[in-house]
Amino acid sequence: MKARQRLVASRLEKTFHELKEKGEGALIGYLTLGDPSIEASERLAAALCENVDILELGVPFSDPIADGPTIQAAIDRALKAGMNTDAAFEIVERLRNRGITTPFVFMTYYNIVLQYGEERFIKRCRDVGVEGILISDLPIEEAQEVLRYCDKYGVDPIFLIAPTTTRQRLKKILKRARGFLYLVSLLGTTGARDKLQQETIEKTRWALKHVKDLPLAVGFGISKREHVKAIIDAGAAGVVVGSAFVKHIEQKGPQAEEDLRRLSKDLKEGTRR
Repeated sequence: MKARQRLVASRLEKTFHELKEKGEGALIGYLTLGDPSIEASERLAAALCENVDILELGVPFSDPIADGPTIQAAIDRALKAGMNTDAAFEIVERLRNRGITTPFVFMTYYNIVLQYGEERFIKRCRDVGVEGILISDLPIEEAQEVLRYCDKYGVDPIFLIAPTTTRQRLKKILKRARGFLYLVSLLGTTGARDKLQQETIEKTRWALKHVKDLPLAVGFGISKREHVKAIIDAGAAGVVVGSAFVKHIEQKGPQAEEDLRRLSKDLKEGTRR
């Protein structure tokens, strides 16, 4: 399949462009839908949207192999609370009906999309207002059907690259990815870390040598304003923060709103050059 010509920037790409014009990087937050309950996660997402530029919404899967213990525990809580794929779409619909315009990305695993129906899933993303989809365990070599439906319905397919990604494979990904490219800066699973490793900065600079046409967002292990600032100063267009937010939800449950507001506001300050 030929790559789609990039004639018009997507909404996600426009968000990065507008932030760059203001001298800012993008703060991309993450939370697991349904954690600690369906109702509470909707309120917590709305709280994060006050400060983040893009919000990744995790659609829970029972075998989340790419996630660390913090997010795995959140997924377990969400599934026990009755979270499912239809409920994920319904939460987004309600958030949009409340007037929230923050771009959303669904982050999930391929089995969720496959069982729902690839075309049905991606079309419904378009219909409810999900701008992008990141399928953690779907390699570019096996993504043709998903890419076809993303093209058809105007949903950005977002891909992960890792420290082990070869230049040849990166070229394949860059031909089809849209929205932004997510650099997994460290080997292993997700999780907040107190100290930002120099390897993260080095890998950011490595990726920027090869990624020219898409915004590069860096994730895994980012939890503090100084982490954010260091990555943005290294040239990244954005940072992804997940476990640091999810830990607050683990600790305070439905009462985590103020903690999420406070942390997201502080992290956002780190994106300003």
